[in-house]
Amino acid sequence: MAKAGVAPKDIDEYIADFPPEVQAILERIRQTVRAAAPAAQETISYRIPAFKLSGGILVYFAAFKNHIGFYPPVSGDAGLERAIAPYAGEKGNLRFPLDQPIPYGLIERIVKLREKQIQAKTAAKSGKGPAAP
Repeated sequence: MAKAGVAPKDIDEYIADFPPEVQAILERIRQTVRAAAPAAQETISYRIPAFKLSGGILVYFAAFKNHIGFYPPVSGDAGLERAIAPYAGEKGNLRFPLDQPIPYGLIERIVKLREKQIQAKTAAKSGKGPAAP
């Protein structure tokens, strides 16, 4: 994990600090997010990888000893909320255990929902459309 007191400069540096098997998972999550939201930009925020759009942070992800954390909380789609229930952590974050298959398809669905929500929020603020439910 990142050296105490030193934030990684980019996602490559963040990923490089983990064992190869965790690096592969983090890289695949990164590619899944990129494919689902090509307009999103990579950044480091709160010392962890994040993707952002002009309207705000799309998603964060981070590796821990036994799981991958995925943020922020998901709401606004009942079917998706049911699908993520087995991975729910405190405060609505998700925990994908490292000893189980990572649900990349679910990550893609989350990213697409978050992208729609951010776009709707941005449009509502600019007066170009209704706010997201």
